[in-house]
Amino acid sequence: MKWFDSALRAFAIGGCAVFLMGADAPAPTTASSPAPTAQPQALLFAYFKGNGQDGLHLASSDDGLHWTALKGDKPFLAPQVGKEKLMRDPSISRGPDGVYHAVWTCSWNDHGIGYSDSKDLIHWSDEKFIPLMEKDPGTRNCWAPELFYDKANGQYLIIWSSTVPGKFADTDGQDANPTKGDPGYNHRIYYVTTKDFKDFSPTRLLYNPGFNCIDAAIFQEGSQFVLVFKDESNAPFPVQKNLKLAFAEKAEGPYSKATDAITGNYWAEGPTPIKIGNQWYVLFDKYRNSAYGAVTSTDLRTWTDASDKISYPKGMRHGTIFSAAKADVDALKKVE
Repeated sequence: MKWFDSALRAFAIGGCAVFLMGADAPAPTTASSPAPTAQPQALLFAYFKGNGQDGLHLASSDDGLHWTALKGDKPFLAPQVGKEKLMRDPSISRGPDGVYHAVWTCSWNDHGIGYSDSKDLIHWSDEKFIPLMEKDPGTRNCWAPELFYDKANGQYLIIWSSTVPGKFADTDGQDANPTKGDPGYNHRIYYVTTKDFKDFSPTRLLYNPGFNCIDAAIFQEGSQFVLVFKDESNAPFPVQKNLKLAFAEKAEGPYSKATDAITGNYWAEGPTPIKIGNQWYVLFDKYRNSAYGAVTSTDLRTWTDASDKISYPKGMRHGTIFSAAKADVDALKKVE
């Protein structure tokens, strides 16, 4: 682990979402949002249930670990775009203008993702399909988009995972079913930048760790950046299905070699990180156990299971923690 010790010395990593208790505590800050304003802030969790066909669910928390479903755990937004009209893996960020931007996986196999925006998380704009991989027509999918606001450049990164058959041939063939003509998935992490969700940069490769990877999220402390993601390696390669980290000096990378797994002997995906006091927590979907889990660390090097410290709505599937205006959360709590 010498290279990782060096990485930690080089990169002084900080909070994805800083939530400190007490009257003088600063407002929470999340990975996908700009710097907090003087307006009181609160924490929300955007997630889906089942296969993602009913829509966007929201939960609130006072401490970042114990989550309560809003609206009786009924959806706030129903999916309207994509081949299967799904709303999986939602990621929401409140922009500098106070508008909430939402992206999500809208189909199992398509060239883009879903998008909508809202001023209050109750009333939403018409949904649209963002064709992220239209210039790579062989692309199989666009999964788990995540928003990160790059304050230095005043723009958002949308990051996601796609399989482009033949592009990374050394690790092709995972989950393949030749009898059905299915070549399997072999993801890498891609990104675009945007300032207004109307005009987008060309699609670029964000991270290729040398193996199949999905479900990435970026978080920042000062000028330093961390990528937390799922190693999706499957047969015929050694099966992983765990979470790992990588480090960079810029949001757009380049990112370092992946660390060892930070999760245990179970299948984990959909990580969302949060810092509470001086402790890191990464919450994630233990999808084979139909449960949510967490690991914690004070140095991003030694991780301990903290699944017994969290509570969450029954049936919650992975999504993203984000900061919202407290007034908006108070209004959400009144919606039936």
